[in-house]
Amino acid sequence: MRQEQFVARHGAEWVVFEAWLDARADSPRRARGDRTWKGLPDEDAPHAYRRLCQQLGLARRRNYSPTVVDRLQQLMQRGHTALYRAPPPQWSRIPRFFLAEFPRLVRAEWGCMLVALLSFAVPLVGMFVLVRLHPELAASVVGQHQLAEVETMYSSAEATGKIGRESGTDIGMFGFYILNNVSIGLRTFAIGLFAGVGSLFMEVFNGVFFGAIAGHLQNVGLGPYLWRFVVGHGSFELTAIVIAGGAGLRLGLDVIAPGRRRRIDALVEGGKRGARIAMGVALMLVIAAFLEAFWSSMATLPATLMYSVAGVLWAMVFAWLAFGGRGLPDAD
Repeated sequence: MRQEQFVARHGAEWVVFEAWLDARADSPRRARGDRTWKGLPDEDAPHAYRRLCQQLGLARRRNYSPTVVDRLQQLMQRGHTALYRAPPPQWSRIPRFFLAEFPRLVRAEWGCMLVALLSFAVPLVGMFVLVRLHPELAASVVGQHQLAEVETMYSSAEATGKIGRESGTDIGMFGFYILNNVSIGLRTFAIGLFAGVGSLFMEVFNGVFFGAIAGHLQNVGLGPYLWRFVVGHGSFELTAIVIAGGAGLRLGLDVIAPGRRRRIDALVEGGKRGARIAMGVALMLVIAAFLEAFWSSMATLPATLMYSVAGVLWAMVFAWLAFGGRGLPDAD
């Protein structure tokens, strides 16, 4: 084939591929958000690149002019750089995962999340009401010794300037809260492997436990200290515990009802999905630990300010989980 015929036959492909390189390849992140692109589809770019490489080989073997060969060589090099560049480091995906992908995963399992929420909220409210009506019930649920410790933690707020703890620096308590909260969240998820019942049990247990303590503190006049301590970081902590329970329930359902998949395949698939949710839960609990250590414990701030900030935090969490990631293309 003569060079003129070769260029006439394949020149349009080179123009299309070059336009794709100019518009899409140099900045993949910006290109993913561009919904107006009407040129070469991204999924067809590898095939176009392979054809270009074949055409470059033919041009060299047939001794076409340096103009044609050099143009194909440049397009080949740019295509190679675009298609075989090193992937971005994993840490760079953390913000996108937390802000967009994690809320999507939570919304995709909304049924399990609703069951987990009810399993936590109904026992909490029910036990709170029962303890308010029958104060002696708190000791049988929590234990007299633990109730006394909790009373001391909240009654010493005016003397120590800190709510919810007897002693310890903010940094030290931050580390303690991370260890305690994250371990609770991960256990709540992992125990869902037992047909999902384990996660629901943890939700019910946490609801009953917190409801009994809240009712008791309200009865002895320490309720205001409890609520201003919990309401801020609770937006992240309590929500994360519910999400962990929902993820554990989903994992258990994959085990007992795999559908047409093999049970082991369903478990692996559910485990991967659940592990990603657990990562998001862990990040939420770290944020909750920070707020609990450095913000919620401050007894010297006005209650109005504490409740106002808490309202903003709860609104942010709900908006994030409800709308995070909507309209954005997948990371891949």
